[in-house]
Amino acid sequence: MSIDRVATATQAQYLLSQVTQAQVAMNKSQAQVASGKVADDYTGIGDKTAALEAARSAGARTDAYQAATTLALNQANLQDTQMTSLSSLANEWRQDITTAVGNGDASTLAAQAQSVLDQLNTILNSKDANGNYLYGGDKNTTQPLNASSLADLQALPSASDAFANGTVKSAVRVSDGQTVQVGMLASDIGSQLLASLKSVADFNAGPNGNLGTPLTDTQSTFLSGAITDATAAATQVNNAAATNGAVYTQLQDASGTQQSMSTVYAGFVSDIQNVDMGTAVSNLNQNQVALQAALEVTAQLNQISLLNYLTPSSSS
Repeated sequence: MSIDRVATATQAQYLLSQVTQAQVAMNKSQAQVASGKVADDYTGIGDKTAALEAARSAGARTDAYQAATTLALNQANLQDTQMTSLSSLANEWRQDITTAVGNGDASTLAAQAQSVLDQLNTILNSKDANGNYLYGGDKNTTQPLNASSLADLQALPSASDAFANGTVKSAVRVSDGQTVQVGMLASDIGSQLLASLKSVADFNAGPNGNLGTPLTDTQSTFLSGAITDATAAATQVNNAAATNGAVYTQLQDASGTQQSMSTVYAGFVSDIQNVDMGTAVSNLNQNQVALQAALEVTAQLNQISLLNYLTPSSSS
């Protein structure tokens, strides 16, 4: 007669399943502690997969908007610096004419006009980091201002013919359905200032010109009117600077909103995908204890047989 184990095949199978479950649970806990993630695949995420992917997609889109907005802010900031310089330049030109009229001496006015034109070319023909003309609009590979000397201006039918920029200003999308116009056109900024310079250059080259000292009555009358033109030119530049400032503020607001939304989406993804590390470590410890207990019980039962319970009979 054979001596069987106390544990039956059914009991052994049950204990084996408990060991397997404990092993799976511990492996899952170890993976969560190591990676910080709930799971490495969608199976572990379960019915939250769709929400997770939606949050990831929205977050990625917001981050892309934020990157584009940052570039636009840099451009608007550069434009602000240049508009400030251009505003000072226009005001200086107005003051130059005013001083010439007041002193009855315009002997340096032509040289001053050329200096203003040089600086105007430097600003309006400036390029961005990619080598494109900042004030070229949709023709940003073409130099927007093509008059480097007073002689160039005099040769043109009108000052507007010196501009070769496009007509479409660059814009940036800052959110779904919202676009901000960032770019500025050279002709919108400097047309009146260039016209003022051309007017003085044309007069100086004409029969009543040869501006010097003292001024003739005709020259004084002309320059008095030129002050008005120069004032209008300064106003045009100042208006452009104000518009750019409003755009900068709008971009800053958009950037703040984007940062907030990016944080919200990142938090939503984290809530679904990331584990609470304290809970994960606690679960790992519990699963390790459970697995160890299951293994010990299984080992003990496999070693027990009926002999452990049989009492030896006494001989008579």
